[in-house]
Amino acid sequence: MSTISIADVQKLAQLSALTITDDQATTMTDELNEILGYVEQLSEVDTEGVEPTYQVNGLENVTRPDEIIDMGVSQAELLKNAPQQQDGSIKVPRVLE
Repeated sequence: MSTISIADVQKLAQLSALTITDDQATTMTDELNEILGYVEQLSEVDTEGVEPTYQVNGLENVTRPDEIIDMGVSQAELLKNAPQQQDGSIKVPRVLE
């Protein structure tokens, strides 16, 4: 059975920019390992002859078409108000390290 270690949880928290205590890391490790155990049980189910099901309710993802709306302001006019620009876009500070 695959397991997750406390070090794995702490690394995931670090990558997610989350601060967790050792107690929280222990609790999350136990909970994630329980979930993995359940998923492993599911992988043992005999699905021979069962048709794969990917969509059961018939709903579709409906999106509106992308349409350019002329707001009467040019790109150059908008960019001149930005503190920094790069390649025709507004440059913003990096959020993730």
